[in-house]
Amino acid sequence: MLADERGDGMGKHVTSRAFTPVDRQRYRDKMQRGLDALARMLAEGNFSFPHQQMGLEMELSLIDERMDPSMSNSVVLEKINDPSFTTELGQHNIELNVLPRALAGDGALELEHELRKALRRADGKAQDANAKLVLIGTLPTLRRSHFDPGWLSHDPRYSLLNEQIFTAKGEEMLLDMEGAPLGDGGPEQLRCYADSIVPESACTSVQLHLQVAPEDFAAHWNAAQCLAGVQLAIGANSPFLLGKALWHETRVPLFQQATDTRPQELKNQGVRPRVWFGERWITSIFDLFEENVRYFPALLPEPEEEDPVAAVQAGRAPTLAELRLHNGTVWRWNRPVYDLVDGVPHLRVENRVLPSGPSVRDVVANAAFFYGVQRALTEQDRPVWTQMSFAAAEENFYTGARHGMDAHLYWPGAGWITPDELVLRRLLPMAHEGLRLCGVSDAAREHALGVIEARCLRKQTGSSWQRDVVARLEQRGHDRPAALAAMLRRYVELSDSGEPVHAWPLE
Repeated sequence: MLADERGDGMGKHVTSRAFTPVDRQRYRDKMQRGLDALARMLAEGNFSFPHQQMGLEMELSLIDERMDPSMSNSVVLEKINDPSFTTELGQHNIELNVLPRALAGDGALELEHELRKALRRADGKAQDANAKLVLIGTLPTLRRSHFDPGWLSHDPRYSLLNEQIFTAKGEEMLLDMEGAPLGDGGPEQLRCYADSIVPESACTSVQLHLQVAPEDFAAHWNAAQCLAGVQLAIGANSPFLLGKALWHETRVPLFQQATDTRPQELKNQGVRPRVWFGERWITSIFDLFEENVRYFPALLPEPEEEDPVAAVQAGRAPTLAELRLHNGTVWRWNRPVYDLVDGVPHLRVENRVLPSGPSVRDVVANAAFFYGVQRALTEQDRPVWTQMSFAAAEENFYTGARHGMDAHLYWPGAGWITPDELVLRRLLPMAHEGLRLCGVSDAAREHALGVIEARCLRKQTGSSWQRDVVARLEQRGHDRPAALAAMLRRYVELSDSGEPVHAWPLE
């Protein structure tokens, strides 16, 4: 969602106070000093990269026995009592942070086991608070009343961010999107206004981290951008919002609209949104941080005392506090991360494309597919991003989000192709090869990628399953709220069973 605990400094450097024009100018100057320090570090190779590590963050929703959102995250987190679980934007959200691990060997199998164990324990504690954990992209039983500003989590950073976004925009947020037809009906449309950023709490995601060497960052980020549309098309799990059947991955338009600091006049001028796909292929991680500073005013301009250039000159790794905090308020779908571990700097690509769920096995399969194809793409003699325009990758992203498995995506050498055919014919073999290159064991590779293959053969995602079940329930006489609640109850049962979504029955 809005602010990650790792790598962006959010929550560590933010205090609840008013910002002055002097603060903003000083912050801009400090960010430029940070860019100068980063450029020098990249030139001198001052980064750690002992081996390729992966990390994962998973956002979760809380529901009550009626399948409505449970605004109880503070109580649930107190009962869980585990620092791996933290708050998120809305009071019906929590987040699980998984410790980084080597991608090689049986890491994917171990990750799946660890996720199941952690979630099973946390869910048991949540039930003590009359709540239940759900792995889903957008909670379908949310209503307008759940977007009240009072439902922000009890953390000063969220209220401050809310205040700064609305100060920058100067008016209410407009949520405006049209969906694909459900059943025999026509397209459904949502159009409403929000007076806080709480609607963004409906966007629960899985964020994948991959530590890379500085010289390899650009290739990995470009590859991730190429894959974003495919990831959404075959992993969509967010079809309903406020009772409407909208995009297969409604998180995409919702996230952009719920945090948009631009009034209509600035949109008309082409000012960039803070939830951003980007606009060009890159040659260095520096390009992305430089874009952040050039295009986006600081939302939280609270400078630190450290002089990053002086730190580099003294042989120390700078925290780059200003660059990192600012980076945490520019919500790229593939985000650059600069971070320190025990004072040693490293770089990561953070993939923020995927929704949460539907099951733990689906989450791990999605991760393995991404890491495998991403690695294979970076090894090509003629990279795919040299054969397609950036605009084509962006169009794939929005098309995959809107239509899911029904999308038609562009891919060099294949032309316009459906996601299932693209994956089965081209990308799945690449995923196997990429995971082999990463040293992933045959058992882990087959276990994870077998889920992707079966999902594409059946053409059933979390989104298509939700839509099909609701359509059937409505045909039997349920109204939309009752159908959504009944669908969600069945969804939770099947998700808890551990079966991947391609094996879920529609009855």
